[in-house]
Amino acid sequence: MPERIRVMRIIARMNVGGPAIQVTGLMGELDATRFDQQLFTGWCAEDEADYLLTQSPDTPVHRVDGLGRAINPGDDLAAVRRLRREMQAFRPHIIHTHTAKAGALGRPIAIASQRKALLVHTYHGHLLHGYFSPAKTKALVQLERALARRTSRIVAVGDQVREDLLAAGIGTAEQYSIIPPGLDFPSPPSRAQARQDLGLSQTATVVSLIGRLTRIKRVDRFVEMAAIVRSHLPDQELLFLVAGDGDEGPLLTAMLEEHELPIQQLGWRTDISRILGATDILTLTSDNEGTPISLIQAAMAGVPVVATDVGSVKNVVLDGTTGLLAEPAAPALASCVRQLIEDPELRSRLGSQAREHAEGRYSVQRLARDHEAMYEQLVAARRQR
Repeated sequence: MPERIRVMRIIARMNVGGPAIQVTGLMGELDATRFDQQLFTGWCAEDEADYLLTQSPDTPVHRVDGLGRAINPGDDLAAVRRLRREMQAFRPHIIHTHTAKAGALGRPIAIASQRKALLVHTYHGHLLHGYFSPAKTKALVQLERALARRTSRIVAVGDQVREDLLAAGIGTAEQYSIIPPGLDFPSPPSRAQARQDLGLSQTATVVSLIGRLTRIKRVDRFVEMAAIVRSHLPDQELLFLVAGDGDEGPLLTAMLEEHELPIQQLGWRTDISRILGATDILTLTSDNEGTPISLIQAAMAGVPVVATDVGSVKNVVLDGTTGLLAEPAAPALASCVRQLIEDPELRSRLGSQAREHAEGRYSVQRLARDHEAMYEQLVAARRQR
């Protein structure tokens, strides 16, 4: 039997969200006769839900203390030492890092090692806009440029993510592979059943937001959008749902205490298919995105989307065909939501076309095959040299 390709997969933490879904999909779907994988990750913060614990408890994992969201010199040094030992023991052909912190810690360790494993890093989004001050962003870009020069392959989840990174001078066009997300998403229950399970009105128009509540996701914009829609449609029975939690959870709670709006907080949820089954319109109000998993899940469920036209969102949402895109402003989003509320036929057509667009395109099997081909190509090229 030929030697299996050993892949050491490193991600800072497996909080509920797109990167965790992609990583667990790869861990489960790569051909085990050709690939030997090990996953290394830290622990989630107290205000986050751990995807491995809540959704994928059977995924084999090595927990690395210190490899979490927070930056702490002592913890980071301990994580570096642990990862170095694991690299020496596993002797990976490929070290594949996911998310910024894992890439910033894992790649330098690999570069400094004597075995010179091939380095792959996936940008599930990026931190170039809306996260840090200009000074910190400049320092981040300098670090990413330096690491890119020693990275064998850079994976971007969408065209716009790659273009943004190239515009910042991170890597060269030849280094990039675009691999869209892939996932295994169960069919949602019927609208009536989903609403009965969630205790929701059967007659209301339900507009939802699903995701981690961080500053970049702009939950405040969602609330402002809901207020505008409510003011223009006072006679409509409307309900706005927020499924998720995070740093901005307290802000949402405070805004709801200040404004009397039909917005219901659901917190962290594992039954996303049920929530989408109960949803008429899914929204995304972010300032910056990669290729959002919630939009792919909505497409697979046949739910039309109203989203800000940022990042690689337009790769998932075809404006006017599978959903509506708007500039990142509450009035623009509210106008699109109102259009879909007032036109159920359009809503149904966009949802059906979204499901057709997503079929096969975002499967977890396709995600795994894309990665297998990339890994084998990299290893074959290394062996030829």
